[in-house]
Amino acid sequence: MSIVGWLQISLLFLAVLVAIKPLGLYMAHVFSGGRTWLSPVLAPVEKGFYRLSGVSPDKEQGALGYTVSMLAFSLAGFAVLYAILRLQAYLPLNPQGFAGMTPDLAFNTAMSFVTNTNWQNYGGESTLSNFSQMAGLTVQNFLSAATGMALAVAFTRAFIRSKATTLGNFWVDVTRATLYILLPLSLVTALIFVAMGLPQTLDASATATTLEGANQVISLGPVASQEAIKQLGTNGGGFYNVNAAHPFENPSAWSNFLNIFAMLWVSSALVYTFGQMVGNRRQGWVLIASMAALLIAGVIAIYWAETYGNPILNALGIDPSMGNMEGKEVRFGQAMTALYAAVTTGLSDGGVNGMLGSFTGLGGLVPLFLIQLGEVLPGGVGSGLYGILVFALLSVFVAGLMVGRTPEFLGKKIEGREMKYAMLAVLILPLAILGFTAISAMSPFAVAAIGTPGPHGLSEILYAYTSAVGNNGSAFGGLSGNTLWYNTTLGIAMLLGRFAYIVPVMAIAGSLAAKIKTPASAGTFPTDGPLFAGLLIGIILIVGGLQFFPALALGPIVEHLAMLAGQTF
Repeated sequence: MSIVGWLQISLLFLAVLVAIKPLGLYMAHVFSGGRTWLSPVLAPVEKGFYRLSGVSPDKEQGALGYTVSMLAFSLAGFAVLYAILRLQAYLPLNPQGFAGMTPDLAFNTAMSFVTNTNWQNYGGESTLSNFSQMAGLTVQNFLSAATGMALAVAFTRAFIRSKATTLGNFWVDVTRATLYILLPLSLVTALIFVAMGLPQTLDASATATTLEGANQVISLGPVASQEAIKQLGTNGGGFYNVNAAHPFENPSAWSNFLNIFAMLWVSSALVYTFGQMVGNRRQGWVLIASMAALLIAGVIAIYWAETYGNPILNALGIDPSMGNMEGKEVRFGQAMTALYAAVTTGLSDGGVNGMLGSFTGLGGLVPLFLIQLGEVLPGGVGSGLYGILVFALLSVFVAGLMVGRTPEFLGKKIEGREMKYAMLAVLILPLAILGFTAISAMSPFAVAAIGTPGPHGLSEILYAYTSAVGNNGSAFGGLSGNTLWYNTTLGIAMLLGRFAYIVPVMAIAGSLAAKIKTPASAGTFPTDGPLFAGLLIGIILIVGGLQFFPALALGPIVEHLAMLAGQTF
């Protein structure tokens, strides 16, 4: 570890901290229906969308109606994207003449982008046409992120309203999230990326002459526009197969800085938006501080593990001063690779600028563990906010049991009904992750797809299903996931991780909205101070992470201990 490395990491977090409040205030204004500086241009467009679709913006929906609308919208998005991927050979903007995807790969990819996972069992530059990249993947990058934001805002309204039967209008919320927030931010970010050297063209490729005199065909396409929403919407799916390690997707230290900043910005600012909308900014900052504490701890652990290096090579007398550079780009180094790895897994982004499967045992364990905590550090756009609020409700309930006070959160009593839904949401993740991992680890046809035997091979399978259920999308690169088994089961895992989690969360929202909002009393446990932040961190670690410890002990922990003993597999 170095002073320069820590300075880079510190400057990135400082930049995000400074930018949280202005964007958070702006988003609170947008979702409250206020007029913004973009309204003169975008308000007529917004109203036009409502007229064309027959949506009445003043008609609100209850929890059930809001959830059904979201599910119908996502189902339609899945069907359209699946059709685009299957019929790619007959659609325009396909200069390479790529064939359509196979049914199982199209299912996996469509489910991946609709659920904001962006798991990729294919090489983008060698599989997808420009039309599929733009009209298929990039469109869903916007819509899946907007869906998460809409759900988070609906959940927020549950704490604002008293004896209410509605949570807003899904169609209005998703329109405003896309039109007023994601599109303007993506346009500016894409232009900056173009200035930094990212391609933005409909040309299929360029031919260059190498130093040896040979001709090299370099894939091109609308990279900058996809990269912008990929990061702002915490999608993570790259235009190129190696994602942000590719020099056309992430050419310099400055583009790398912007990538990480864009990942963190909207998700973190939404937590501030929550505090602003519920009338308690301190509550928003407590949630942000809790997220940041765990995320920074993850960065420290990865940075230390990778700079310490491979114990086996160190024991052989190889100079350990460079640490473990396997799988890393020299232009980023260990500090910004460690930061990128922690951020992309603390969120549900999944983009990578280094190969996680090439990290050390402990260096690979931390990203895996960060996903297993529930993708709440600060998580995906929208999904991280409603995820951390589920943990907040659990924390309040536990605190009430410990001190004999009535469990309340922001004026709403937390009772058995909410706890049943909360535990249902929380338990879906380990059930799907560990269940699919156990079946795959015992099936010869699934084990045949791993690239490395022993504990690292188990980690590859465990990471794949953790990433899918957590709607993350990153991977240990040794697993050959483009098989019928993995395409199908990973797609189902993404479906469960997104929608089986959302349904009980929206049930909680409907239950809370119907309750009377009461002022805090002497018996109310305070939730806007450091004591609650510490409790929340403890609940996240215990409820979110402890249940995965046996599986981790058989994978990355054993791998680390074996490396210390000088063993290889």
